[in-house]
Amino acid sequence: MSAKHPIIAITGSSGAGTTSVMRTFQRIFDREGVKAAFVEGDAFHRYDRAEMKARMEEEIARSNDQFSHFGQDANLFEELETLFRGYGESGQGRTRKYLHNDDEAAPYGQPAGTFTPWEPLPGGTDLLFYEGLHGAVVTDKVNLAQHVDLLIGVVPVINLEWIQKLHRDRIARRHSTGTVTDTILRRMHDYVHYICPQFARTHINFQRVPVVDTSNPFIAQDIPTAGESMLVIRFANPRGIDFSYLLSMLHDSFMSRANTIVAPGGKMDLAMQLIFTPMIWRLIERRKQALTR
Repeated sequence: MSAKHPIIAITGSSGAGTTSVMRTFQRIFDREGVKAAFVEGDAFHRYDRAEMKARMEEEIARSNDQFSHFGQDANLFEELETLFRGYGESGQGRTRKYLHNDDEAAPYGQPAGTFTPWEPLPGGTDLLFYEGLHGAVVTDKVNLAQHVDLLIGVVPVINLEWIQKLHRDRIARRHSTGTVTDTILRRMHDYVHYICPQFARTHINFQRVPVVDTSNPFIAQDIPTAGESMLVIRFANPRGIDFSYLLSMLHDSFMSRANTIVAPGGKMDLAMQLIFTPMIWRLIERRKQALTR
């Protein structure tokens, strides 16, 4: 953690909705005049699309059906920790972009599924903002969570997460249901060992819980809407949280535990604005004080 160069990390599984949360933070940053260095977790995958496909085939040939983007063998955890540590110390570091599709790749004159070259982060930023799979990962070699000032988990209940992934991959990526199902099964070991443990280290978790039948996600025709969901917001440390104010602003919400608010799913953006705006104020004020010492 760093007073002069704070880090915010949004962590969640593929299809969890972390990108939507990133857009909410972008609006807060724009409104509050905060200059952020944005880092995408996909930039720290070890392999590009063609390399990952080849490596996957090698692992299958070795009878390893658990190799996935979720695990440490397919990611540059040590390089990501170097970025977090270096930014906290000096406000500097380097990253790159993973080009998911032709639209993203066109400005760079590269094929989709490749990485751009490593480049320095922009100078003069107020904080680093990470969005991806592994913002709070801890292994025997790295501890990313220790470097982050504000850790946020985005965690739909598992069937909803699968529904969102199935719909995204079938529509946007033209994958079959069988292909997506195989991916979910292949990732399960790494999901349990690398993704789930992070949510015990986060400062705040946002979990969307549908109130419609999602018992068989593989035949769901539609993604449950925000209006068909409830939002569970868990604070690891409720000290200093003005729950009365939040409940008054998030109509039809209630507290299910001493550190947990349950709100209508459609209130997620508002809840994040209300909760995170003062937290960002405090990070920036702490930064200003540290820089003047």
